[in-house]
Amino acid sequence: MLAPDMDLLNISDFCASLCYVNIKGCISITDNGIASFIHRCSNLHSIIVCLTSFGMNSIQALCSSDPSFSNSMTSHFGKKYSFSLASNLQILHMGGCKGVDQASLLEVISQTQMMKSLCLGDTHLADDALYSFLGSSLEMLDVSNTVISGAALTHVVRRNPGLKSLNVSGCKNLLQQEISVKEEKFSSSYSCGELFIELGKTCRLEEIVVGWGLSYFSLEALKPAILSLRAITVGLGGSLPEDALKLLPASCPLLESLILNFQVISDSIMMNLIASLRQLQILALCYCFGDISISSFKLSMPNLRKLRLQRVTPWMDNKDLVCLTQNCPKLIELSLKGCPLLNSDSQQIISSGWPGLISIHLEDCGEVTANGISSLFNCIALEDLLLRHTGTGIPKNFILDAASRMSTLRQLAIDLCDACKGEYDIPEDCSDSYSLRTIKITRCKLQRDNFGFRRKPMHKETLVLLHNTKNLVRKLVKERL
Repeated sequence: MLAPDMDLLNISDFCASLCYVNIKGCISITDNGIASFIHRCSNLHSIIVCLTSFGMNSIQALCSSDPSFSNSMTSHFGKKYSFSLASNLQILHMGGCKGVDQASLLEVISQTQMMKSLCLGDTHLADDALYSFLGSSLEMLDVSNTVISGAALTHVVRRNPGLKSLNVSGCKNLLQQEISVKEEKFSSSYSCGELFIELGKTCRLEEIVVGWGLSYFSLEALKPAILSLRAITVGLGGSLPEDALKLLPASCPLLESLILNFQVISDSIMMNLIASLRQLQILALCYCFGDISISSFKLSMPNLRKLRLQRVTPWMDNKDLVCLTQNCPKLIELSLKGCPLLNSDSQQIISSGWPGLISIHLEDCGEVTANGISSLFNCIALEDLLLRHTGTGIPKNFILDAASRMSTLRQLAIDLCDACKGEYDIPEDCSDSYSLRTIKITRCKLQRDNFGFRRKPMHKETLVLLHNTKNLVRKLVKERL
C-alpha cells in the first residue's frame, strides 16, 4: 500500500468516530486507499473527495451493507437501503472524479435520501441518476459540465424546496427538448424555461451559477427565487441583455458576488451596477464584449474584496491602476489579464495600494516584471502568486527567493517566457520553515505561420511541483494550470 494511503488509514485508526473528511485534490491517495478508509469509518456523513482518485471501489464501499445502520435506518427508509453508509450521507462532493461510471453514480445517488449538499460536477452524471434521487433536503447542488437535461433537474428541484445553491454551468443539454427518460410524466416535450419557472415557484436561492438557457425571460421567471440572492455567476451560453443587467440590482438587492463571463457590457451598465450594489464584495468581468473605460471604476467600492478583470481592460495603464487602488481600498485578491500597458512601476502601485493582498494573478500584462521583481515582495500577506507573460526579467533564483522572503506564500505559478535566463532553479527540498508547497511552471511554444513569421507563444505544457513534508513530487501535464 502506498504511503499516502497508509497516512489516511492511520487517521481512521486514531479517529474512530470520524464523521467528516475532506481530501479534495489529494491526488496521491488511490481509490483502494479511499475505499479502505470508508470501510473503517462507519460514522461518516460528510465526504469531500473532489479531484481525487475516488472511483468504483470507493462507490462499492459506500453502497456495501453495514449492519451498524440496520436499526436506525430501516424504520426511516425501509429495508432496501438500510445497511449502506451512503444512506447516512449528508454531504458528498465528488466533482471531477472521472473514475465513476454512470451505473455507479445511479447506485450511490439512489441511496442518499438524507443528502443536503451534493457536488457531481465534471462527472459522468446522467438523467437516470437524478431521477433516482429521492431526497428532499438538498440545500446545495452542483451538476456543472454534465449531460443532464432540464427535465431531470426540474424533477430534483420540485422535490427540494430548501435548495439555496445551484450550479448548472456548462450543462448544454438544458437547452434541448426532452430526451429519452424512463418516467412517463416527463416524456412530453420540455422547454428549458420550465426549469427556471419551477425554481421561481419552489426555491429561495442564495447562490446560482448558470450559463446555457439563461436569458432575459428566464431571469424574469427566476425573480421570486433570487430576491435573497447573494452570488450570481453567468457563464458561457447565458445571455443577459442590457435591460436584464440594469434590472439586476432591483431583482437581487443583496448581491455580494457578481461574475460575468462572455456578456455584453458597457460603462452605463457597470456604473449602474456598482452604484446600486453597495454590498458587492466580489466582481469579475471575464472575456466580456462591448466597450468599457476607467469611468466604470471611478465609483467607490468600499466593500470590494476580490476583483478579476480578464480581457476587458486593454487600455489600463498605471494611472488607471492608481484609480483602482483609491476606489477599491480593501482588495485582498487581484487578477488582471490582458493589460499590455502596465510596466515595472505597476508593482509599486499594487504593493503600496493594496498591502494586504493575499492573491495576485497577472497575465499578459505588458512589462510588469521586465526589470525583475522588487515591490511585490512588500505584499507580506501574499499566499498565491501567478505571473505569466509579464516581461522577461524574472531571475533564475526567484522560486527560492520568493519562498524565503514571502513567509505566507503557498502557491506560485510562473512561465519560462518571463525567465531572464530562460530557466529557473528548482529547489529539491523546501525547508519546513517555508510555506510554499505548490509550484507550477508553464512552457510555451512559438508557432510560425506559412510565411515563416513568428506568432504569439502558445501553451505547450506545465511542470507541477508538489512539496510535502517528505519529498518533492514532479508531474508534467499538457493542461494549462
